[in-house]
Amino acid sequence: MPVLPAEALDALFRTARSHNGFLPDPVSDELLHQVWELAKLGPTSANTCPLRILFLRGADAKERLRPALSPGNVDKTMSAPVTALFAYDLSFYEKLPELFPAYDMRAMFLAKPAIIEPSARLNAALQAGYFILAARALGLDCGPMGGFDAAKADAEFFAGTSWRSLFLCNLGHGDPAKLHPRNPRLAFAEACKVL
Repeated sequence: MPVLPAEALDALFRTARSHNGFLPDPVSDELLHQVWELAKLGPTSANTCPLRILFLRGADAKERLRPALSPGNVDKTMSAPVTALFAYDLSFYEKLPELFPAYDMRAMFLAKPAIIEPSARLNAALQAGYFILAARALGLDCGPMGGFDAAKADAEFFAGTSWRSLFLCNLGHGDPAKLHPRNPRLAFAEACKVL
């Protein structure tokens, strides 16, 4: 595997920021498709691929989300070109005959809620992280956030489905004037051990 050039590492990690404000530039459906085509390639356990995404673009869609938002997230979400509502599918295992044909993984999950939800949440969160990196790689800025009432969002957007809200991510071209200073991160010795 080749090492990415420094510019790519900067775009993905070093200079990339979580944005709180966005410029009014639109984000096309084509670009959202391109991001997905990259993000979907990231690994999940047994290729479960439980992430589902509802893209909220228009004012009407955003207004439906407003009652679920924490007060500090309202303005930035309403002004973002697109808000991705990342969700996990509790029926992800129904796709496993297609996604993992080498073995009957569907049977491992069928009627086992104690393993379905943790697996769906974990693997969808992994996929959402891949989506953020793919979005950055394709020139979008991201503003991931958890400040919302997932039960309200589920009732509004996912009633009668097997999808459950995970977190939100505003997408677009960030407004550098609205960035906060970067917060510190833990040093290797504080967060890692080698045995």
